Amino acid sequence: MGIIVQKFGGTSVGSAERIMHVANRVIQEKQRGNQVVVVVSAMGKSTDQLVDLAGKITSKPSKRELDMLLTTGEQVTISLLALALMEKGYEAISYTGWQAGIETEEQHGNARITNINPEKIKTELDRGKIVVVAGFQGATKDGQITTLGRGGSDTTAVALAAALEADKCDIYTDVTGVFTTDPRVVKNARKLAAISYDEMLELANLGAGVLHPRAVEFAKNYKIPLEVRSSMEDERGTIVEEETSMEENLIVKGIAFEDQVTRVSVIGLPNELTTLSTIFSTLASHGLNVDIIIQSTTNDKKTIISFSIKTSDLDETISILEQEKSSLKYEKIESESNLAKVSIVGSGMVSNPGVAARMFSVLADNGIDVKMVSTSEIKVSTVISGEQMVTAVDALHSTFELSKEAAQV
Repeated sequence: MGIIVQKFGGTSVGSAERIMHVANRVIQEKQRGNQVVVVVSAMGKSTDQLVDLAGKITSKPSKRELDMLLTTGEQVTISLLALALMEKGYEAISYTGWQAGIETEEQHGNARITNINPEKIKTELDRGKIVVVAGFQGATKDGQITTLGRGGSDTTAVALAAALEADKCDIYTDVTGVFTTDPRVVKNARKLAAISYDEMLELANLGAGVLHPRAVEFAKNYKIPLEVRSSMEDERGTIVEEETSMEENLIVKGIAFEDQVTRVSVIGLPNELTTLSTIFSTLASHGLNVDIIIQSTTNDKKTIISFSIKTSDLDETISILEQEKSSLKYEKIESESNLAKVSIVGSGMVSNPGVAARMFSVLADNGIDVKMVSTSEIKVSTVISGEQMVTAVDALHSTFELSKEAAQV
């Protein structure tokens, strides 16, 4: 008998009928002789609806109170799924994140898990029960309810799998696995049989929504085997593991993209050693994530620092920088929105020089201006016009022949 953690997203539990279907999938795993822990998200679009409801009350809701509100979504799902399992003759018990022993840092809206005490879950598993846990949430040491950020249910599932020393973690979604890119955008996108933790982590960080980045980090750090698979179709998904022997001949494994990107330029900064650290320490202290960074020097030896952020963070970013203008000593701030980030990812890039050049050549051939660039050993990211995002993704997918079945080795 092993421990299996299953996670079902909002679409999978979007109605009473779908919750009953999920209950059947859970029971199948239980009937194989395994102990089962199920992590669920809020039903369908209920989290968005709660956010909209708060927006009708105030344009600037307290992050603490927003966490109190949003965590009710998962509480609805866990109770309904536990009831569905009981209705089908199986003992089950539901827990909120804090009842399940999930402890987080004191960061409302985007908290990180700091510790999990799994004893309560283990006790119920030993009693033969299926344990249903609310994803996306936890509590601080002093009992303040927190959320883990959008997509945080993935993180909950993998973190629980690590704490329970589970044999496997299955992430059930509305797609059948991890694809070379979003099949809703590129019709001939292909499902991958397997992908490495590092490649999946890059894709997740770069906008591929199939897995949350923190979930992949947990899986990599604790060597938890993941399988991304469909909640509706009973077929093999994509295995995420340390190293994969499948499809090794693919130089580029996938293409990630995201819109709603803004470039911010802080102009006329003093050319000092501490300039970079001061700006980004200030933004980080307010929980703002900065992506691609470019530094340049003007003829009068002033510094220009440009960086990309999510467009939704623009107003807060500018407000914070304006508050610190006297200490930063910059001349002005400029921003450009309606941008997108398109990235290619693949561990094969390490041993194949010229991949970035090929990417830039393809973009140039399609009349796409590259505004910012960031690279690592296994990825190249570009910031381009949002209007050209789909054209870029389609052209790169074709150029790197990602629709072709790779040779199995």
